[in-house]
Amino acid sequence: MTQSTEMQVTLRLPTRTLHQGPASRLFAEAENGAFGMLPNHVDFVTALVPSVLILTLADGDEQVFGIDEGILVKKGHHVDVAIRRGVQGEDLASLKETVQRSFIEVDEDERVARSALSRLEAGIVRRFADLQRPKTP
Repeated sequence: MTQSTEMQVTLRLPTRTLHQGPASRLFAEAENGAFGMLPNHVDFVTALVPSVLILTLADGDEQVFGIDEGILVKKGHHVDVAIRRGVQGEDLASLKETVQRSFIEVDEDERVARSALSRLEAGIVRRFADLQRPKTP
């Protein structure tokens, strides 16, 4: 592997790409603790926990992301991060509010969907129970 000053980072959500571009550093948190990564870091895979992911761009600017659980895969100079939920913030101070607002909305939508699915499952069970009963003439 050749020495490089940048790595190509892609943050993927289930429905879209949250970020894609070069970075000179990455900071994230895995199940066993926080870590930093430079472009020539050894290849590896790790599970990420809900936390803040920070990318340092080549010009020194930082981009911060609030992420839910996910998987980070580094191979060569490419880093792919697949996360369940994530938002980009302007800075650390505003990120907390953005995360709370976005994740709470999603949690409410998930709760409504789970409730509807439970009602659907209960209806199917009742229908099967009705099918097993003998018909009376």
